[in-house]
Amino acid sequence: MGFRRLELGLSATPPELRGWDDARRETGIEMTCLVVGALKAKSPSMSGSKLGSLDAEQREMALSSSRRHIQLAQRLGAPTVILRGCAIENPKVEAKADEFLERHATTDPDDLDALKEETREFIHKVQLKAHRQIEHFCRSVHALRKEFPETQLAIAPGNELNDLFGFDAVSWVMDDLSAHRVGFWHDTARIHRRALLGLQSHGDWLEAFGAKTYGVHLRDATHDDFGLPPSLGEVDFKLVSEYLPKEAAKVVDVDPTHGRPEVLASVQFLMGLGF
Repeated sequence: MGFRRLELGLSATPPELRGWDDARRETGIEMTCLVVGALKAKSPSMSGSKLGSLDAEQREMALSSSRRHIQLAQRLGAPTVILRGCAIENPKVEAKADEFLERHATTDPDDLDALKEETREFIHKVQLKAHRQIEHFCRSVHALRKEFPETQLAIAPGNELNDLFGFDAVSWVMDDLSAHRVGFWHDTARIHRRALLGLQSHGDWLEAFGAKTYGVHLRDATHDDFGLPPSLGEVDFKLVSEYLPKEAAKVVDVDPTHGRPEVLASVQFLMGLGF
């Protein structure tokens, strides 16, 4: 394609992407999904969709951005738009989440089990406190589904401990939006990272949401690296393949520092496991 990420900016319409139709006709390439994101001002990091923000102005900006992403997805023929990266808007929770990550990096291995239990309790409590944000998020998604009924929306958990979409929160969202064609999007590296911290594993997520899983980003991971080609890390892809619905979209997503031979080898590895 020639691009990895696009910033749609504040334009009322998405970019035209001249040449896409020619590329699709000549190569047979297809666009499976598109991820909603927005650059945070004065920061290189992604801020997420803000669809569940406590600030009404932020929510409206997020809705406008999401509309442009959905319009672009429709232009590209992508059936699914992924919503992720929604942080809990509480500075104390963010600081505590960072503290937990630091403790996981420095705690003696003999004390990790107790720390993992403490981490699970922390996540459960902050998700309960974030219920208002989850309600805002569900209202925003409901509005988008009414405007764009032909496009599937999928919820993906994030990397960070202060991400809005923990296991319990995704369950609540799925229940609330069960009649509105909203599904789950799995990410092997993100879930692996969360599992290392004592949170739910691949099996937990896919057993709970397998029937509603629209697709998966297939990335390998270790304790320190979460953008490896499949087969070069610790993720149990065989387990993922057994739980994943056959019709779910499968996207190999690796850090661009890895070259074509590594990506092709990872595809062969995944095909050998039944993907």
